[in-house]
Parts: sequence; C-alpha cells; structure tokens
Amino acid sequence: MLLGTFVPKLDDKGRLVLPAKFWDEFAGGLVMTRGQEGCVYVYSQREFEALHERMSAQAPALGKKGRDYLRLFLSGAAQEIPDSQRRITIPAALREYAHLDRELTVIGAGTRAEIWDTEAWNTYYSATEAEFADADGEVIAGLF
Repeated sequence: MLLGTFVPKLDDKGRLVLPAKFWDEFAGGLVMTRGQEGCVYVYSQREFEALHERMSAQAPALGKKGRDYLRLFLSGAAQEIPDSQRRITIPAALREYAHLDRELTVIGAGTRAEIWDTEAWNTYYSATEAEFADADGEVIAGLF
C-alpha cells in the first residue's frame, strides 16, 4: 500500500527519484497517466493491468461519458521502468497536463501514487482539509 507525502524535485530532464517507501511497489515497472484534479496518477504495472481489466469488463455498458473517460485515461498513459538510481521520467505531455515544475509533492493514495505540482497540492489540501475534518459516514458509506 502506498502511503505518505513526499517532496522530491523534478530535474532538468523531467525525472524524479521515487520515494524510498515506493521502490518495491514500482521496481517491476509502472504506468503514469492523467489523474483527476490536475495530478499524475502512478500505478504499478500489475495494479494498472488489474485496473484496466476491471475497466474493460465494464466497457460494453458504459455510456458516452464512460467511453470519454476511458479514452482520456488510457491515451495519456505511459509505461516506465525506474532506472538504476530509482528515477522515473515523467513524459512532457503529463508534465504539461499537471503543470509540473521543479517543486513536486508525491502522495501515496493506497493503490496508486499521485504526483502534484507543490503549489497545486497546497491549494487543493487547504481547500479540502476542512471538509475532511467534518466528514462523516456519508462520504464513504459504511466506513465509520
């Protein structure tokens, strides 16, 4: 499970060093794609394949919005294998999509990591944290 918040830097070649706690999860390869709220989602190769399988099983029943989502989600995907220094290169299209500059925030979100521009993450966090403190069972039914 991917957990925590990390603040790596993006180098001049569009690479970042994966947080040490994520190394084992991503050692065999990973897939990056467009995320929601303007971040980049990062899945292990294994998790992405399982996710794609679940999506494909539902694809025949999807309406136009579902097909649109799948197209954007999958067309933005890029496979990567960390190098010997555990760096990954974020493709230019994904850097542009998420407005990634040098200052990054990487969070663990359970089955995936998310890469955010630090300013965007701070804005999102500030706007959402108060709602989190007031959340109850309505957010995720049956959780509490």
